[in-house]
Amino acid sequence: MKLGIVGLPNVGKSTLFNSLTKAGAQAANFPFCTIDPNIGVVPVPDERIKLLGELYHTKKVTPAAIEFVDIAGLVKGASKGEGLGNQFLSNIRETDAIVHVVRCFEDTNVIHVDGSVDPIRDIEVINLELIFADLEVLERRLSKVSKAARMDKSLQKEEALLIRVKAHLEDGKAARSLEITDEDELLLMKDFNFLTYKPVIYAANVCEDDLADDGANNDMVKKVREFAAAEGSGVFVVCAKIEEEIAELDDDEKAEFLEALGLTEAGLDKLVAASYDLLGLMSFLTAGEDECRAWTIKKGTKAPQAAGKIHTDFERGFIKAEVINYKDLLEQGSLAAAREKGLVGIEGKEYVVKDGDVILFRFNV
Repeated sequence: MKLGIVGLPNVGKSTLFNSLTKAGAQAANFPFCTIDPNIGVVPVPDERIKLLGELYHTKKVTPAAIEFVDIAGLVKGASKGEGLGNQFLSNIRETDAIVHVVRCFEDTNVIHVDGSVDPIRDIEVINLELIFADLEVLERRLSKVSKAARMDKSLQKEEALLIRVKAHLEDGKAARSLEITDEDELLLMKDFNFLTYKPVIYAANVCEDDLADDGANNDMVKKVREFAAAEGSGVFVVCAKIEEEIAELDDDEKAEFLEALGLTEAGLDKLVAASYDLLGLMSFLTAGEDECRAWTIKKGTKAPQAAGKIHTDFERGFIKAEVINYKDLLEQGSLAAAREKGLVGIEGKEYVVKDGDVILFRFNV
């Protein structure tokens, strides 16, 4: 999973990136500190594979991973060259979703580029710049497709869709809000890689005092949640400065620190949950003495396609899958003991994989 991080300058974007990835991206209290994209790959926190690793005394534990791409802060007029312009938006066109960091705290020591804190105004500024960036890409593609469609009628459907999307964007609306049900058009939309077609998770960056109640008493957070609900986006509340402190602690210190703050999970855990939920993802597990590993798949994936996530040969030669829930396996202490209790299912090609399934695939090629 690959997530692009966007936001205005000085909203805590690079600070959050630093804390999530420990990559040491530059973060400072002035606009346009981040010019080149910062990229970091982070393991997805998953207690399940850690416990399975202890059960199997495994040589290697491999969690699923998220890649974060942090780009320079956008400002109003970026599409016309204001600030650093919008040329670096190409760095997040290949991401699965966008994490939009929104400032929801007052602090006279942290400069806001517009002189005041207003999360909805800030969101709309960024959204408009993403729309302008999409229009640039769309117009270039439409020009090529329209010329080719005169000779190739098979391109007329793509041309018609691009014209519809163009009108929608010119109305100031994100591409993801355009109603599309045709399967061919949905595939085309994925291929276009429009920024405003990607799912969005708003990271409401708050002060430490608003963390314990998850921003419930912060009016700015309430507005962000209402805005996100109206467009079907995700939201999670985070304090980037606190996350920066957490990132420096080991696991035991981290647990104590979170408890002292009245928290049950860190920002990365919240972001993972929000991302998986928004993108319809989950994880199945494989376990053994050599390796215990988590594999990220779409909800609704059938056994052969899940096997293909490990290796294409597994899918091509799929015979069956031995499946057990990780809790049952941990309780029984071994796969053999679980088999004796009848807790291991033998599943075929139509089996829909569930979150937390531990699977042993049988295949022949």
